[in-house]
Amino acid sequence: MAELEVDEKLVADCHKAAAEIADGVDSFISGLTTTSVERTVIRLLGVNGVDADKVPVPNIMVDQLKEAELLNEGAAHCLGKALLAGSYEVEGLARAVARGEAYLPDLIKQCRASREEVTSFVSDLVEAKAGKIKKTRQEREELKKELSTGPRPWLYVIVATGNIYEDVRQARAAARQGADIIAVIRSTAQSLLDYVPYGPTTEGFGGTYATQENFRIMREALDEVGQEVGRYIQLVNYCSGLCMPEIAALGALERLDMMLNDAMYGILFRDINMKRTFIDQYFSRLINAYAGIIINTGEDNYLTTADSLTEAHTVIASQFINQELARRSCLPPELMGLGHAFEIDPALEDGFLLELAQAQLVRQLFPEAPLKYMPPTKYMTGDIFQGHLQDGMFNLASIITGQGIQLLGMLTEAIHTPFIQDRALSLDNARYIFNNCRNLGQELEFKSGGRIQARADEVLKETAEMLAEIGKKGLIPSLEEGIFAGIKRPRTGGKGSDGVLECSRHYYNPFADLFRKELSSQ
Repeated sequence: MAELEVDEKLVADCHKAAAEIADGVDSFISGLTTTSVERTVIRLLGVNGVDADKVPVPNIMVDQLKEAELLNEGAAHCLGKALLAGSYEVEGLARAVARGEAYLPDLIKQCRASREEVTSFVSDLVEAKAGKIKKTRQEREELKKELSTGPRPWLYVIVATGNIYEDVRQARAAARQGADIIAVIRSTAQSLLDYVPYGPTTEGFGGTYATQENFRIMREALDEVGQEVGRYIQLVNYCSGLCMPEIAALGALERLDMMLNDAMYGILFRDINMKRTFIDQYFSRLINAYAGIIINTGEDNYLTTADSLTEAHTVIASQFINQELARRSCLPPELMGLGHAFEIDPALEDGFLLELAQAQLVRQLFPEAPLKYMPPTKYMTGDIFQGHLQDGMFNLASIITGQGIQLLGMLTEAIHTPFIQDRALSLDNARYIFNNCRNLGQELEFKSGGRIQARADEVLKETAEMLAEIGKKGLIPSLEEGIFAGIKRPRTGGKGSDGVLECSRHYYNPFADLFRKELSSQ
């Protein structure tokens, strides 16, 4: 395909600065864990269910351990001692806790097993539970061999009714209309709930609650329609927020294919505590990597508040940081769906050329990543004809520059939640352009010294300068100063800070250890 001239020294400088920035994040969260990480470990060991008041059992267990000042040794070790003391199976202990018949700190006091015996017992449990995730990943790979996933860019559409059963109806319709990927939007503000709702739900607002049962229901429905249409339909949900690693674990168990997972989104756009977010994103991405789930990062959100012409470099700077932090969670490039967006003011002369420059630059900077390209939203006015044309230009930019994941724009953006027929028109628009321009990028060259090349040079230079500045200051002070999207966040503030705790010298997370070991050897 056509390629820009890219200054490789500046690219190397960007990678070096991103590594220094990630080193600072590692130091910032060293020796810490969170209640959400420990709830995730408990879930991965097989704990599920709720009590009579609908409180999730993982929350009950972690709260008990935290109040007894035992959690800093790690939930896995504590649960292992409780299981050995009470001669319970995991599911039996979960039921006993839900009924109020078992209290973990009391069971732990009764345990007479040595640390080595507990560790060995827990290791056996972890191996068995991790095997379920590996089996689920293998199922995905086999289905993708049997059924095509469709050519890239994959056509990604949204369902957001609030009712999982209505979502299923709309998702099936979208798959029959040609969608490759179905994203189930979460209920408004679920990212701020410090627990994962339980069971199937029908009452979400602006979206449907992310629960394990809802994941299972939608996965089953997409598998059925996939066999019907002869394509493997990929499923997306969100694991950002206060339950980031928990939802990642549920996605791994229920064979989701992509999860929205950004290292800084929770800090910037949900005001979640920095330490909580950075700790949680590390473990959640480790789970995604082990399960073979593609992450979608959220750099497109910067351009909803900042100007895309003057702040384009902030998107790429964030992509370098997201990439480096993901790499430290053992996530390979082919699972890094780094995000960007088509958001330049359409009234600007040669704006499409500038959009091409950005899209092509991102494509070349991250050549192995299945980039997620987001549609125009900021300048959608309610004129459905103008909007449909803008979406068409967005689709054209994507096929020329070889994007990977195409979240389709809707002509009714800024008017209402899309109807099924709106989605069908968007799919028709994308298929028409992708089919007619499939190899257009291979027929074009970017003029040396031209407007597109000059714009790419400018943005890359500004990116390198920004990353160097963050590298000197550190990411935490930079976030406090509002370097991304003009949003300032204090390091000690934000929601969920009470869920961060120091690890004892005996602390261990056996799933993190196992995942790192196996992924590093691949």
